Amino acid sequence: MILPAVRERLEALLRHAAMEGALAALRAGASHVSLTGLHDVAKALVAAYLTHELRRPAFFVTESNRRAEALAETVRFCSSIFPGTAGGVATLPAFDTLPWQTQSPHADILERRAATLFRLADGQISLVIAPVAAALWRYQDPAAYLYLTRTLAKDTDIPHEELLTHLGSVGYTRTEMVELPGQFAVRGGIIDIFSPEAPRPVRIELLGDTVESVREFDPRTQRSISPVQRATLLPLTEWAVPEPEKVDLNAETAWENPSYFGPAREPGSSSLFELAESSLRPIVFLDEPQSLREAATKHLAAATENYERYGHANSPSASHYFWSEKQFSAALEKTSQIHLEQLALEIGSTPQFELSSRPSARFHGDVVACMAAVKSQLTSGGTVFLTAASTGEIERFADICREYEVPYVLGESEDAAAGFTAEGAHESAAMLLIRAPFPEGVTFPDAKLTLYGHADLFDVTPTVERPSRKIRTSGFFGDFAELKPGDFVVHVDHGIGQFEGLRQIESGGHHGEFMLLKYADDARLYVPLERMDLVQNYRVVEGAHPPLDKLGGTAWNTRKTRARKSVEDMADQLLALYAQRKTAPGFAFSADGNFQREFEDAFEFEETVDQITAITDIKRDMERAEPMDRLLCGDVGYGKT
Repeated sequence: MILPAVRERLEALLRHAAMEGALAALRAGASHVSLTGLHDVAKALVAAYLTHELRRPAFFVTESNRRAEALAETVRFCSSIFPGTAGGVATLPAFDTLPWQTQSPHADILERRAATLFRLADGQISLVIAPVAAALWRYQDPAAYLYLTRTLAKDTDIPHEELLTHLGSVGYTRTEMVELPGQFAVRGGIIDIFSPEAPRPVRIELLGDTVESVREFDPRTQRSISPVQRATLLPLTEWAVPEPEKVDLNAETAWENPSYFGPAREPGSSSLFELAESSLRPIVFLDEPQSLREAATKHLAAATENYERYGHANSPSASHYFWSEKQFSAALEKTSQIHLEQLALEIGSTPQFELSSRPSARFHGDVVACMAAVKSQLTSGGTVFLTAASTGEIERFADICREYEVPYVLGESEDAAAGFTAEGAHESAAMLLIRAPFPEGVTFPDAKLTLYGHADLFDVTPTVERPSRKIRTSGFFGDFAELKPGDFVVHVDHGIGQFEGLRQIESGGHHGEFMLLKYADDARLYVPLERMDLVQNYRVVEGAHPPLDKLGGTAWNTRKTRARKSVEDMADQLLALYAQRKTAPGFAFSADGNFQREFEDAFEFEETVDQITAITDIKRDMERAEPMDRLLCGDVGYGKT
């Protein structure tokens, strides 16, 4: 949690004549205000502060998706400095394809747009960051986005068939077992649903048309974890897909793909700035207005060219999906516009306020030069923020400050740093240590304030991004690239069979892909890919051909029973052995200290979930006063060291 000390040390900036002048003009009803001299961190800080003070829906329009993502974390950090802001900060990405192209938009973009539009219409967001292409889009009435979401709680009434129809219409996929976001499964009156952005799926139990219980469950084990008060089911699309004709809701209906860009019958009637739940006049931050105008012109020209090249005779034109520049300007006139510029490129009647800022100095690991610059600023009555990317770096900076006798204060609660770091802090210090997401900082000469980015003192190697965490449906293989027709496999219930390939099968209107397994007496078994966790590869010596089991026979169950008995005997022996180990004394290592955490935080790669689990388990064993008994297994190059 960010402490009030952070806001207090920003007072010189917040009371700057430019900030107060812009704020006063907006409160007096000004429709256009310009703030110049701003670098990126300064823009984020200005946007967060004005949004907090004005308490009106806010939109931050940037040039591109990449630019919006780059600013998002910094804006969120700055917003957290000012408590009491109603709602959070969210990004609304633009589609990465145009309506007439054959490629569909990225699934992550579809999901994030649908979730953000609902939260915006529901009043859960105070500041939306969007590229100009998303701002040019024609949107539906805000009520339409609220309709796409369902909130279920115990004793809520909702017809069973109506819920299934709704899930299919907003982009959910019906499967046998829920494992990934956007899926749902039905077993009588029990409906499993994995909502986008939810940490876990929920299990809805209906008694008739009444919700009897709502529980979270583990998608790996499919076991319930704990009851929850309510579950919000976010949509995966911005438009509800019409219900297919003759739907059999008791079968696994294959819903048609949603129209990613909306229905072709009529264009959207609302601009982005009209979607907020509040009736107050919205404020729109325009990041470099000149660049935005050029980006808007380029985007509309590309849309028109794409329509003329790939559009069909009955395809809607570009004006069906996008506002023209004239219409977009008219939509902006209904808002309070705040131009955020680095250089004052526009001279006109708009009230213009200059808040001078420049990039902070970079020291490339020269601690002596950094501390000398900090002391010089503090001596002249200035304020310095030294930001870090992690808790370990904060502790490292605290050590450096103590070594060079520079008093500091922490900008976060003590649980964000070690106790001795908090104990060494001085409440009245003008030097503040805090975690922040921006690598490059900013200096405000007039306010005598410098915010150093977390890469200004020590050069930082960019973090290597790993694929997002995915739920594994099989503990043995993630795809079938290594499995060839003729390979032997083992089914947990039917024993040894031979893989013959994949087959497409249609049943009850649902198209599914199945593994075809051959057994003794030329019997065949079809296993849906959703249950690939039941099948594992059977390792044999090259050239060997194990006998195939008989479907419905007893030989496989007999072998499983014999193996289970052997395992139980081994368990008895291990139990006696471990009882002896428990009584033997061991050496307990100390818990992690400052240097250990600093060493770990300096690791340039992001650990996987399994690596973090292994590290935690091994440390816990080493800190116990008993012999350690753990084997770390992993392939070559998978981070055992």
